[in-house]
Amino acid sequence: MTAICNLAFFFDGRFVSICNTGVLWYPAHPARMSMGVKALSQQQIALVIEDDPKVRRVLKNVLEEAGFRVSEEDSRAAALSAIRARPFDMVTLDVHLGLENGFDVLRDIRAASDVPVIMVTGRDDVFDRVVGLEIGADDYITKPFHVREVLARVRAVLRRRGGAAQSQGATADAEGDALLVDGLIVRPDRMSVTGRDGRDCDLTTADFKLLSAFLDRRKRALSRDQLMDLIGGTTWSPLDRTIDNQVARLRKKIERNPAEPKLIKTVRGVGYMFVGDVLQRPPQSSAASKRA
Repeated sequence: MTAICNLAFFFDGRFVSICNTGVLWYPAHPARMSMGVKALSQQQIALVIEDDPKVRRVLKNVLEEAGFRVSEEDSRAAALSAIRARPFDMVTLDVHLGLENGFDVLRDIRAASDVPVIMVTGRDDVFDRVVGLEIGADDYITKPFHVREVLARVRAVLRRRGGAAQSQGATADAEGDALLVDGLIVRPDRMSVTGRDGRDCDLTTADFKLLSAFLDRRKRALSRDQLMDLIGGTTWSPLDRTIDNQVARLRKKIERNPAEPKLIKTVRGVGYMFVGDVLQRPPQSSAASKRA
């Protein structure tokens, strides 16, 4: 039987998890358990947005033992105020935040930041997941959850971000792996895209995963089902508009004229194709030496 966590706390220097299979005892640092979760940097800061004090405490304890410094908020207004006041490396957000809608909070977060967001929901509802992913969530956790699942999903999200979460305002330092795409500078190692005006295009993790799928398979027609599989989504059906909505959002961020896209073309009866030219950008030091 799979152990499902309903409550977790510390006792006598150890991490205690009360589950449906009984009481589980872990060492003081669950990040060092046999599952091989690596300890995360103490400099990383997480924000837990949750109105249930018990769940908030569990998430706080798990993230702190994983190496995060953790802030807690229980309302939309307080959470947005915290995000605007300082950069965070990770956010967990309850879908049903009391009388407030977690999806509205996620929209507000995405308007201000590209911080990784893991949604926490009490329902294993496909609709909730699809809506959250379309808005810009990075992953989901369903309550009741196991502490190992929380740690695994946090690690997976940070790994997709290049091994460490990116704080808002982080600056680029290496240019060797950057790609030039129709005036855009794409940095796969940092999951960032610099626009033609020199500003960040503010792509979410879902946006960048979709762009990466296109770049890795450029000049090839990809079906919606293939794209859903490549970005780790659910199985596509003819009535599902998830991929179409994600492509439309990506076009708005990278196309010169989203109404007449030149990079991502629609292939009627199939899906989409990335047709733009991609060039490797030389490191700045090399470019400077050539000019010299």
